Amino acid sequence: MVDYAMDIHKSLYHTEDVPQDMIERRVEVVARLKALEEAATPLVSFLQNASAVQELRADKQYNLQMLHDRYQIGPEQIEALYQYAKFQFECGNYSGAADYLYQYRALCTNSERSLSALWGKMAAEVLMQNWDIALEELNRLKEIIDSKSFSTPLNQVQSRIWLMHWSLFIFFNNENGRTQIIDLFNQDKYLNAIQTNAPHLLRYLATAFIVNKRRRPQFKDFIKVIQQEQHSYKDPITEFLACVYVNYDFDEAQKKMKECEEVILNDPFLGKHLEDSNFSTVPLRDEFLENARLFVFETYCRIHQRIDMEVLAEKLNLNYEEAERWIVNLIRNSKLDAKIDSQSGTVIMEPNHPNVYEQLIDHTKALSGRTSKLVSQILEHAQGQSAR
Repeated sequence: MVDYAMDIHKSLYHTEDVPQDMIERRVEVVARLKALEEAATPLVSFLQNASAVQELRADKQYNLQMLHDRYQIGPEQIEALYQYAKFQFECGNYSGAADYLYQYRALCTNSERSLSALWGKMAAEVLMQNWDIALEELNRLKEIIDSKSFSTPLNQVQSRIWLMHWSLFIFFNNENGRTQIIDLFNQDKYLNAIQTNAPHLLRYLATAFIVNKRRRPQFKDFIKVIQQEQHSYKDPITEFLACVYVNYDFDEAQKKMKECEEVILNDPFLGKHLEDSNFSTVPLRDEFLENARLFVFETYCRIHQRIDMEVLAEKLNLNYEEAERWIVNLIRNSKLDAKIDSQSGTVIMEPNHPNVYEQLIDHTKALSGRTSKLVSQILEHAQGQSAR
């Protein structure tokens, strides 16, 4: 990283000379690297020997005894491997850091150090953009955080918040990332952590719900969270949902849709660009606006039987012809039970009577979800009492 800083300095000032403090810093870094490399050499040499590595077993205590007896490798060398991997990470060698941290965790018996190494391994995979491997490490971290006994509840909440922040890099570069955001962020423990200490993450959960059409049952509960938090945290995306589903203010929702577009374009995760030949697009923006219009339309139609097309076009931020084509496509794709009266320029909604069986299934699913949550809370309480 010091060499990289030197290159940037040279390019900025168009000179081959670099400040003396950078030169001194480079000498310190190289000396530190050599010292750590020498300390970790016995264990690194062992790990590079394929036949020797085959002697390792799943039993960590056996491995430590075997390394001590046959190769004179003890806790000092294992600790040196951790420090060497950490320094490699700080120097920008993420591939080497990930490999060493993986090997370190196989030998480490200290749960705190092993957890720290797992955080480093996940960070290294994210920085190398190995998204599938990073997702595996994320899931391992989640299991440990949820099952580990922390010194204080605040530390556990903080760990969950760190995990959610790191997950944004992974989920927005994963094919099923939007579903995975809902699966993680919308869990009671993680949603409580968001409401307590990181309400800005509601933006990403709200966006995931808007563009994910298969999570409507959970969406109803999320709207209640938006309603609770609207006085303590405001964001154009969460305000848009509040306008549509809480306040039923469609004029304000129209304004918020324009603000949401700006937010998405300027957000480092939501505004990800895709380059196609000479064109650059933001897929999430188009998908978000399409679904946001559908949300406005569905809610507006729920409280009106006959709707003026000009009024509807205004609510959807479209001109008359675009709004008419958009509604025709919805009807054609069986997403809307309605018909258009071209003479009067209105949309006539067909009466929609809820299916009794569907209602029963939805309520049964909700009851099952609440029961499982109650059981998990009882088990957690029982485990906490036994641990004391």
